[in-house]
Amino acid sequence: MSTPSLADLPIRRLTPRDLTACADLSENRGWPREEHKWGLLLAAGTGYGIDDPAGGLVTACVVTEYGPRERPDLGAIGMVLVAERHARQGVGRRLMRHVVAEMSTTPLTLHATPSGRPLYEELGFKVTGRAEMVRGRFIPGGPESEVFTRPATAEDLTAIVRLDEEIFGADRTHVITRLPAFSDQLRVAEENGRIIGYASAWPNMDNHVVGPLIARDTETAKALIASLAAHTNLLRTDIDVRHEELLSWVKERGLTSIAFNAVMTYGISELPGDWTRRFAPLTVAAG
Repeated sequence: MSTPSLADLPIRRLTPRDLTACADLSENRGWPREEHKWGLLLAAGTGYGIDDPAGGLVTACVVTEYGPRERPDLGAIGMVLVAERHARQGVGRRLMRHVVAEMSTTPLTLHATPSGRPLYEELGFKVTGRAEMVRGRFIPGGPESEVFTRPATAEDLTAIVRLDEEIFGADRTHVITRLPAFSDQLRVAEENGRIIGYASAWPNMDNHVVGPLIARDTETAKALIASLAAHTNLLRTDIDVRHEELLSWVKERGLTSIAFNAVMTYGISELPGDWTRRFAPLTVAAG
């Protein structure tokens, strides 16, 4: 029996049962396995992939939709991967074309690496921003913040979801309500009994990723990062480059620049919401 060509292999929906295969695909391309993150994405989003007749996956990606289920406001595409032995054969382009068609009129966004950007531009995505990944051991110091932060409680969740929707520009309830279980820390900033920001730190290999980071202003964002850093060693986060003051501050505190990703959109000229209070995504894979 002859081996079917890549063009004949069907694209199917992935489920949480495909977590190990997705992690194997990440490892195949030299990425960390990130099983914890894959688990969240496959549960909260929709995975797409092509099975390899020889075992495992040829390619995969995940789309996380936000807003009303029947008419989403935004879809975030992430974890677009092609197995090394099938690379540069058009399979990633085929998968992306399928996803764009499946999403129909839903506006889309993604964070593109320099190597992935040409494909997305070919498909009609436009660069609308940049994010800088920083990582390192946070060094406390400087004047003590006047912003009060504390661990979030179950009673805070409704207020967090409401604030998040206002700033993100779309309802992320199905993702935000998973943060208490997904994160090692979930903290809020509070003023006069009102939540003015929140952030989580979730485990990812040898570090903790700070995200989402939603805050009234830069001082609040700093206070949230510092409060999370007090309970962990190694931090990583992806900060919108327009937040120059916060980026300068985290670098003064020991984090160093690792990479830049292009923030791209399809079907909209810019992301919804208020970027001035949206400092970092949950993960670049989910916006």
